[in-house]
Amino acid sequence: MKPLNRDVRRRISAFLVVAAGSLIVLGGVVWTKAAAATREEARPGTPGVPYANMPAIAPIGVRVDKYLEVPDLAKGAAVDPAKGYRTQKLGEGLYMITDGAYQSMFMTYDDGVVVVDAPPSYASHIHEAIAEVTDKPITHLVYSHYHIDHIGGATSLGGHPVIIAHEETNRLLTRDNDPNRPLATVTFKDQYRLSVGSQLLELSYHGTAHAPGNVFIYAPRQKTLMVIDLIFPGWMPWRRFAVAQDIPSVFAQVKEVSAWDFETLVAGHVARIGTHSDVTTQLAFMEDLKVAAEAALKATKPGEGLNPVDRSSNPWAVFDNYIDRVALACVNQLTPKWSTKLAAYDVYIWDQCFAMEQSLRID
Repeated sequence: MKPLNRDVRRRISAFLVVAAGSLIVLGGVVWTKAAAATREEARPGTPGVPYANMPAIAPIGVRVDKYLEVPDLAKGAAVDPAKGYRTQKLGEGLYMITDGAYQSMFMTYDDGVVVVDAPPSYASHIHEAIAEVTDKPITHLVYSHYHIDHIGGATSLGGHPVIIAHEETNRLLTRDNDPNRPLATVTFKDQYRLSVGSQLLELSYHGTAHAPGNVFIYAPRQKTLMVIDLIFPGWMPWRRFAVAQDIPSVFAQVKEVSAWDFETLVAGHVARIGTHSDVTTQLAFMEDLKVAAEAALKATKPGEGLNPVDRSSNPWAVFDNYIDRVALACVNQLTPKWSTKLAAYDVYIWDQCFAMEQSLRID
């Protein structure tokens, strides 16, 4: 077969380029018309065409068939389902109790026991846990803060222990008037030393972060620090920084904890105790989250891709569309680094990005 000369080859190439371009333009027109038709046919308020570069991680409100696996590093020792709790010795006379999701403590001394928090999920087992190490009665109960999921089992302890809490906790408990969360009998403003026999707990208040009245509880002899709903050892923090009331203060308090002289951290949630390394990891994630949200806020243009009618008449829609795309960019930025480092990353990463952009815009 005789080969084509150079001029013929050039004409064929030009024809193919034009044809391919025409197909691309035609395809674009067809897709655009289809997308527009979809928008026109869709009922207002129903899902539309997905945002560009949508992450594979499902956004809030979308059902997930299977979440990411929990890394072994995040897991704690198993809880015997027949018991419903697990105890762990933290030092001389100091113990953690957990059901695998919540944590509290108790401290034994010469004449009795001090309990710190009574989560309703296993409060009925606290007496059993104490009975494993002593037959002394519960003489004191310390509230870490006012939230029901940490102290809502207080009345199940029975007796008449001295209840100690921050004054803000008592203010909020007075407002809530919950019989399952009796008022504290002793309150303090800045610091309180609970000295019983040879044991000591140092309570201190560092301001609103997670919630008003949330205190640091330190056992200096055992070098154990208990701070609730601030650090989540090995895990993504609960949604929106554990529904924190003051996100800048959350950052400040995590930095305080990172500088604290402790060996064991009781964080109030998950199945295992925490370490300095856990605090360092969470702080690094939070700093990366802040950087990613800041960059997304600057790079995202309000109103892009929004229905022109909504853009001109519905400011709430403009903000919703903008914030969605900011969170989307934030999730995409963080996922390659953090999705395998924190358990339940996929469960709450959208929440954290939404909370971070909100805090950066208005705090």
